[in-house]
Amino acid sequence: MLHRQRPAILISLAVLLTSLTACSNNPVAKNLEQSLAADSRLKDNPVVFGANNQREQQNQQNQQQATVQLPTDFPKEIPLYPNANLQEVKPSSGSDSSVSTRWLSSDPSNLISSYYQQQLQGNSWQILPQPNDQQGGILEARRNDLLVKISTQPKSIIDPVTKQPQTKTELLIDYTRNASATAQASPTPETQTTQTPTGQASPTPNAQTTNETVPQPTNNSQTAGSVPQQDATTQASSSDTKNTNAPEAQEFSDLNTAPPEFRPYIQDLAVLGVLPAQENAAKGNSTAKSLFEPNKIITRQDYARWLVAANNAMYANNPAKQIRLASQTAQPAFSDVPKTNPDFGAIQGLAEAGLIPSPLSGDSTAVLFRPNAPLTREQLILWKVPLDTRQALPAANLDTVKQTWGFQDAAKIDPQALRAVLADFQNGEKSNIRRVFGYTTIFQPKKTVTRSEAAAALWYFGTQSEGISAQEALKLKRSPS
Repeated sequence: MLHRQRPAILISLAVLLTSLTACSNNPVAKNLEQSLAADSRLKDNPVVFGANNQREQQNQQNQQQATVQLPTDFPKEIPLYPNANLQEVKPSSGSDSSVSTRWLSSDPSNLISSYYQQQLQGNSWQILPQPNDQQGGILEARRNDLLVKISTQPKSIIDPVTKQPQTKTELLIDYTRNASATAQASPTPETQTTQTPTGQASPTPNAQTTNETVPQPTNNSQTAGSVPQQDATTQASSSDTKNTNAPEAQEFSDLNTAPPEFRPYIQDLAVLGVLPAQENAAKGNSTAKSLFEPNKIITRQDYARWLVAANNAMYANNPAKQIRLASQTAQPAFSDVPKTNPDFGAIQGLAEAGLIPSPLSGDSTAVLFRPNAPLTREQLILWKVPLDTRQALPAANLDTVKQTWGFQDAAKIDPQALRAVLADFQNGEKSNIRRVFGYTTIFQPKKTVTRSEAAAALWYFGTQSEGISAQEALKLKRSPS
């Protein structure tokens, strides 16, 4: 049946085509042809399904970022993180004179925090003390009449193009420029607040009011190195009558800004001559000589100098345990610590004694010392523990450190520092980690160290069974023999 109808179908098609061809100029035929023709706009604008929505969303995002600009009076003194995009600016309003800017970056928060820590310290900013913040995400600093607060924290956002969640770092930069903000950010000793071990601030009219709450390094509170807390100037004067060789460093006027548990350590080391005040003196500002700045981050160079000074002061009567300062004829172990560096003798001496990683100890990658870089927790322990044990550090692995200390972030500790961390555990209550950081299950090896924390670590040298503290060294120094 189908074969019989095929000739009829072909004949019908032929007739239809002939009629259309013959009537090509007919309006009806032209309309039919135009309706079946392809859209000429597609020739120059090919369509990819779904691309228009993505392009529109991306354009909206770019336009939104383009409209957000920094204020014209944004202080040039505040460094800008290179890999951060400005998202929002909140100008000052009413009684609030601070300006807030919000940024987003794909870099981790610890990298951004380290950047600002180094930039502010290297450009004459004064880092203000902050409550104990385990995350280390808040930084407040002052320079002249400018007060800046920088905070970083991870933030999960939805990408407008891919619609997928992404983790970025939210960077908040708040700044205030006026005299009242400066005065408020730098309270006088009469109105200074100190941080209690619980992290709560309590008013401290002066250091004398905290006499009963400040723990002493040892039970012998009658020694000159750990007398009950007094006004820093009064205490320094009484010490001068007992020790004519006492350095000017003991007259710290900002000792009451240090955490209470660290004040005795700082005072003992200051009287011993380990912490000279003149190193903190600003050029042309004689009043700065009495400042210790206990909550300021310590640099690697400063800690190296303190480490050598503290060790040699503790063992002043035992030359065999002293660290020899390098001579000016020595070949520098680090390319960034030349002989002209004022602390070349101490840093080079530590390298030659094998107490810090360097090419001399077989570490070919440690060609730079980075003297101005902040000291980290793992570096503090790595440099200090060999002077406690006076022997080779034990072999250590990740599981051993987890089993002993119970650190949840043990995997973040540098393999070199793992050995020192394990050896420090064997010192029991005399360990540096317990004395400086207290009880903790998170070591935070890359977190920076404050000057008061460094002083606490250097207050005692030795093991749990045998050692010497700064307090005991003061007794030996003042003995008639």
